[in-house]
Amino acid sequence: MKIDHQLAEKWIKPHAKVLDLGCGDGSLLSHLQDNLNVFGYGIELDQSKINECIARGVNVIEQDLNDGLSRFHDGSFDVVVMARALQAVKNPKDLLNDMLRVAKIGIVTFPNFAYWQNRVYLGIKGIMPMSETIPHMWYDTPNIHLCTFKDFEKLCHDNNITILETVALSDSPMLDKLPKFVPNTLKDKLIKPNIDKVIKSAPNLLADVAVYRVAKV
Repeated sequence: MKIDHQLAEKWIKPHAKVLDLGCGDGSLLSHLQDNLNVFGYGIELDQSKINECIARGVNVIEQDLNDGLSRFHDGSFDVVVMARALQAVKNPKDLLNDMLRVAKIGIVTFPNFAYWQNRVYLGIKGIMPMSETIPHMWYDTPNIHLCTFKDFEKLCHDNNITILETVALSDSPMLDKLPKFVPNTLKDKLIKPNIDKVIKSAPNLLADVAVYRVAKV
């Protein structure tokens, strides 16, 4: 499971009602069902991934997220999860508000476009960056609304959405990106134990994945 999925699991209580937007192959919901006994639905558009959901025993609805969540009543779920899909929808503001209409809590994760590697890539090469979290060429990417920690926080502020918790993550271990001449002893004794503190000190620069727990309070 992706590290942001592991974090989402910590925020979801046993027996909760969960809606997973852009659920992919259903791995998150399947894990939550097996380990927390949640009742969940996934929404997915890719037919091959829908088939994988069915094979895993995950309830899945074939739907484009751009169509919104009008089929669900207010407060139908305890938690709505949207992992790395916010940047791929046409109206992220509307979908975010819709999430918090149908559930008390929303968990949102997305690639941070302000990550230092992206800045360097764009600054030096002068072309749209590619990385583990943004792996597509600019002309065939599903990402149409890339954003940053600061962008998302302003969106929440402007829509009266309360940020309950923020976590800054790195999908690609920063230790692997250090020059080879940095001794392993230095990495293990000094850098590795403090890497999370370093990322938290400047998340908009040092984290390539943003994770938020939000609510309308």
